[in-house]
Amino acid sequence: MAAVAKNTVCLWFNGEAQQAAQFYAETFPDSSVDAVHRAPGDFPSGKQGDVLTVEFTVLGIPCLGLNGGPAFTHSEAFSFQVATDDQAETDRYWRAIVDNGGEESACGWCRDRWGLSWQITPVALTRAITSEDPAVARRAFEAMMTMGKIDIAAIEAACRG
Repeated sequence: MAAVAKNTVCLWFNGEAQQAAQFYAETFPDSSVDAVHRAPGDFPSGKQGDVLTVEFTVLGIPCLGLNGGPAFTHSEAFSFQVATDDQAETDRYWRAIVDNGGEESACGWCRDRWGLSWQITPVALTRAITSEDPAVARRAFEAMMTMGKIDIAAIEAACRG
């Protein structure tokens, strides 16, 4: 038996944990579907033999998808934050999530088709809004506040003033 992670993110799904895990594994590096477990008996939102839990990894973070039914939904109170190196990587992840039934939000946030929130955050943005120069940080922050998907060139222009 493989070693069990001490801390795992458990995410509640309404019957589509396996599909979500497969999408994450296909979209992000260092991601995989590690195990699929079927229910040993009937449960409130399913029958014996249905997929109950899915062990998966997203960008190196161990997760467990639980097909718990419609009782609970995701909110922005939990999100995956993905640090991107350049505009191409930012665009690739953003498009993968939004174009697969997801939706755009503000300031680099988007939501996937299962309701999970993602922050697609270029490293350039993080550096800019944490600049030691408060004027640079403010300009970068103000520029970010007008964006959906982050535009690195616009953030860099804001930093320059």
